[in-house]
Amino acid sequence: MGKGQPSITNTIRTLRFHAGEMTQAALAEKVGVTRQTIVAIEQGRYSPSLEVAFRIAAAFAVPLDQVFQWAPPDGPAA
Repeated sequence: MGKGQPSITNTIRTLRFHAGEMTQAALAEKVGVTRQTIVAIEQGRYSPSLEVAFRIAAAFAVPLDQVFQWAPPDGPAA
């Protein structure tokens, strides 16, 4: 990944699809945030707090690392 690329990615859109095509609004309500927050997180424009990240994982009943993935900005250390 080059500079400016997000180092945290997520699978929220896929998880929503597999959860009966859950809407962003429905997920936001479950997690306790606004739909706009879910949109920004899903698009990688905003990284949630650790608590919100855990709440999102809990909403899908999956481990945190199944929702969010982190990669060092310059790739793996040599």
